[in-house]
Amino acid sequence: MHGALSGLKKNQVKRLENLYRRRVPPERAATPQLLRGMAEIATEVRSPVSVLIDRRGRVTTVALADADGTPLPPKAGETESRLRGVRLVHVHPGGGGLSGADLTALFLQRLDAVVVTEAFAGDGQVTLGDTHVAFVAPPTSEEEDWIVEPPMGLQALDRFDLLGRVTSLEEEMARAAGGRDVRRTSEERAVLIAIDTGDHREAEDRLAELAELVTSAGATVAASDLQVRHQPDRKTLVGRGKLSELVSLAYHEDADLLVFDRELTPGQAREIEAATQLKVLDRTQVILDIFAQNARGRQAQVQVELAQLKYSLPRLTGRGTALSRQGGGIGSRGPGETKLEVDRRRIRERLQSLEREVERIGLQRQRTRQNRTHGQQAVVALVGYTNAGKSTLFNRLTKSDAISRDALFATLRPTSREAWLPALGAWGGTAVMTDTVGFIRDLPDELTDAFKATLEELNDADLLLHVVDASEPGAGDRYAAVNRILDALDVTPDRHVVLNKADATDALRVQDLTARYDALAVSAHTGEGLDALKAALAAWIEGDAHVPLPDDPTEAWGVVTPAKTG
Repeated sequence: MHGALSGLKKNQVKRLENLYRRRVPPERAATPQLLRGMAEIATEVRSPVSVLIDRRGRVTTVALADADGTPLPPKAGETESRLRGVRLVHVHPGGGGLSGADLTALFLQRLDAVVVTEAFAGDGQVTLGDTHVAFVAPPTSEEEDWIVEPPMGLQALDRFDLLGRVTSLEEEMARAAGGRDVRRTSEERAVLIAIDTGDHREAEDRLAELAELVTSAGATVAASDLQVRHQPDRKTLVGRGKLSELVSLAYHEDADLLVFDRELTPGQAREIEAATQLKVLDRTQVILDIFAQNARGRQAQVQVELAQLKYSLPRLTGRGTALSRQGGGIGSRGPGETKLEVDRRRIRERLQSLEREVERIGLQRQRTRQNRTHGQQAVVALVGYTNAGKSTLFNRLTKSDAISRDALFATLRPTSREAWLPALGAWGGTAVMTDTVGFIRDLPDELTDAFKATLEELNDADLLLHVVDASEPGAGDRYAAVNRILDALDVTPDRHVVLNKADATDALRVQDLTARYDALAVSAHTGEGLDALKAALAAWIEGDAHVPLPDDPTEAWGVVTPAKTG
């Protein structure tokens, strides 16, 4: 028995239990006897009464609740061409047809049908009104997610072939599923969700950035949705109604993944997965997945694994403390550790091991940096938003072949190479260029901690070359996001801005950005402006002692090399 049973009389509980003994012909939606028995109880207690009936006509669940409060059996091998195998029948005391909760449960849970009968009490008698029946719409339907039959009386209900309708619906679903299988690839298809809490432009930028992240992770963006709400829902982030819309959208777009633009709490992730029956990820998980794919070398792999374990530890779920030694006290002592505790203990042990290894890597890199310092070579660190073109610029300046591609977080492992600067000193000279991991707004704390040893290297540089993608519409926001991260890390070296990808945008925009950020404009792709950049680097490194060469190139896209800064 399920639902709000407290306060019921023994006779009422007994009559609810007797509903399990009812049998319904498989082809019928319900029998008058069953509906009348449900209606008598519903009108007495003034609460909906619901039952689940399987395809053999057996009542499998009885609940004093509506569609939301009726527990469903666990799924067992359903496919795109099959429904749940049970129909929900319930009685509304005082009238009322199909509710939004009824139709939502029908679609989300892939029920065979939802059957609702109106019941009225008067003069000591219970009268059955119209019955309303709804089915999931076939995949070929482009309008609604369900089909609602016209209201029918008991006689019409008795002639209605429910099993025949379900069978024909599943046949149509099987044909449609076969067609989708032909089009499907190995890539996951994702529906993206962002929340607009007041700043519409920022919300759109975050949604566009989430699409870049998902694509870099290897999935296909099937659809995007931007929800406007004053504040996120505490349980589901977007609310139950929006979840229903997202499931419908995912179904029609043949998507199996929901991706949210902000980090979900463990409780929110569980709630959304339970309500949608879809795989659910948040922005942090997508970033961690990209890092895992791009990790090359032991250092990057250790740091990524450390970040993933820190993220997953609080999201482990289990059976609670009933059989746990953690519970303590009388009644909570069990035979040993639960599977959940074993997993947590192993993760903690692995975390300690990885943290020791990260510390060792940090000391090793510190010694390498000290050796470079003793060699009296200037160190220039390239920083900037992810996919700003740092690695391409690094390769141009150092004539090397570091990994460079149009994807987010293609570089994880810091790479250092020498670059020849003709204007450095009387005869020219070399400086060490360091390509670093790209930043992103709201950088997850797990990644900041895990890459601490890498980011500490920024403080040992003589100057930072902040690379900004000039072709990006949100260049200003990305510039500010990088500066916020650098400030939070207490990075002290002087920062100088270089606008990359200037060949991919118009000249007026380039001039505006160079004036705004006192920057140089270059194209790492074509090589334009690089001579001016090298001359500026030499001037920044040498400071007041710098003597420019007579043929020192100083112009790129009509922009003069900026003055030296302290």
